[in-house]
Amino acid sequence: MSAPDTLSLLNAKLDTLIALIGRAVPAAARKPDWTAADAFVWVPQPGELHAVQKVNRVDITLLCAVSQVRDLLLDNTRRFAKGLPANNALLWGARGMGKSSLVKAAHAAINREDVPTALKLIEIHREDIESLPGLMAEIRSAPFRFIVFCDDLSFDNDDTSYKSLKAVLEGGIEGRPENVIFYATSNRRHLLPRDMIENERSTAINPAEAVEEKVSLSDRFGLWLGFHKCSQDDYLEMVRGYAEHFGLDVPADDLRAQSLEWATTRGSRSGRVAYQFIQDLAGRLGKVLS
Repeated sequence: MSAPDTLSLLNAKLDTLIALIGRAVPAAARKPDWTAADAFVWVPQPGELHAVQKVNRVDITLLCAVSQVRDLLLDNTRRFAKGLPANNALLWGARGMGKSSLVKAAHAAINREDVPTALKLIEIHREDIESLPGLMAEIRSAPFRFIVFCDDLSFDNDDTSYKSLKAVLEGGIEGRPENVIFYATSNRRHLLPRDMIENERSTAINPAEAVEEKVSLSDRFGLWLGFHKCSQDDYLEMVRGYAEHFGLDVPADDLRAQSLEWATTRGSRSGRVAYQFIQDLAGRLGKVLS
């Protein structure tokens, strides 16, 4: 083999080796561009925040049947945005009653009141809770204030990641960064399944202490907002609010009858069911929801 051929073969092997090393070594995490958006999603590997250009949310004025908890969360968020003391919030209760919608709507509403995009919303997925310390390190020194949001937060029997959340919320040596507040939604008030707590009670040397450790996670949230199943009047109020907002011209009696029939077929009444009815109605009317 000639010298040029040997050199070409060596170069090809080196290129292959470099490519293999590049795949084995994780790419360095990119620093977030805070001016790109006012909402981000945390991706723990490689530890990046991805900008969300259009957040899936409704206007806060449409959350009419949960006005009491809406006002409480708005007030808490407003104080936090202004640099005043505020609490972590747990929104718990019935499915489809607007828990996650309220968090996203409150974020948008407060940004409209104050400096636009001054308050950032960061979503962390339930399965990434153990990476919270990395997220805190990323945003601790940033020149913004952050709502870290976890939707549908709960823990299974063999899941110990709740301990990471406890430490970040209140118990760690650094504590929660001054520019961060944590909002979570859950169907469970105590975040942990009852059989998990009962198992601890039956097997622990000191049952009271074991159960105390489990339920103390919820205590890290200073603000508990309960969402309960809505009445028929609440459901109809939601439907009317959506219909007026989207300009769906339907006689009041027809709107009432159709929406109640829709709820009957679904076997439940909630904000989610009301919006699903509105989507169906708009489709039948040939109207785009925007």
